[in-house]
Amino acid sequence: MSLPWLVADIGGTNARFGLVTRPGGQPEAVAVLDVSQHLGLADAVAAYLADHAGGVRPGAACLAIAGPVDNDRYRLTNAGWSGSVEKLGIPRTVLLNDFEALAISLPHLAGDDLLPLGGPPPTAGLTKAVLGPGTGLGVAGLVPVREGWQPVPGEGGHVAVPTVTDLEMEIVRALRADGLPYVDAEHLLSGTGLPRLHRGLALVRGVAPEARTAAQITSSDEPLCAETVEVFLALLGGFAGGVALTLGARGGVYLGGGVLPRLVSRIPGSAFRARFETTAPALTEYAAAIATVLIIAEQPALTGAAAWLAQRNPHVELV
Repeated sequence: MSLPWLVADIGGTNARFGLVTRPGGQPEAVAVLDVSQHLGLADAVAAYLADHAGGVRPGAACLAIAGPVDNDRYRLTNAGWSGSVEKLGIPRTVLLNDFEALAISLPHLAGDDLLPLGGPPPTAGLTKAVLGPGTGLGVAGLVPVREGWQPVPGEGGHVAVPTVTDLEMEIVRALRADGLPYVDAEHLLSGTGLPRLHRGLALVRGVAPEARTAAQITSSDEPLCAETVEVFLALLGGFAGGVALTLGARGGVYLGGGVLPRLVSRIPGSAFRARFETTAPALTEYAAAIATVLIIAEQPALTGAAAWLAQRNPHVELV
């Protein structure tokens, strides 16, 4: 397999691309393309290679997709792209779920790529979990194996939202009455979910709902927006705790996605960590011993895609 390698992180909003030009190297020539401006994956790849990579022909590719993948086929959950990577014309192309790639990046992130959110430091060499609200809500695990690390992809964002308090249950009931029969975690714990959570809270409080974007909600001091963020972080803590217990993620729970970096200053005073530790009252000590960490690296999924290719292909050719 010859270099360079193409790596990509394809989300519902943005498609990030980069090139790996040397074994073990970090992605270079990184560019971000608007998903809505391209007809599909092949069109976006061609545009990146032509406009940002000098027309180079990659010897291999690892593409992280925000949605389910099945061998060479993919479906972008929050956009209209689907199909087979055979159309790309790249000799060897691997598809990963985007949080699969994010999981693989974890052992390769430096200290300044991470921000502790509670608990002890992460324990090396043990199973890890990664989750995060972006356009959707991604979840994956990372298990140590003989040749390195094995990611465990999943669609955990579509489990039922983990309500605990009366207010949270009332919000879910209000949204069901408003036309959403099943409220999963992603419906509330994502960039698209924050406005829905804001609407549900407004219905419970008897306030006329006003359309707000996630960015408006997270940046506003208006009481209903502030309370929306409080509920969001509490629910996210409970959800993260459930993921930790499901995977036995004693090596730490890492959080990514595009929403949480806007809320860094509000997490310490929120119910996030308390809800994480009390997800299952009988296992509070178990959960309390698990680190929660925010990923603040700029392009971690690209790092993960590059690491996956390097781990699976220790012998490469330079061209």
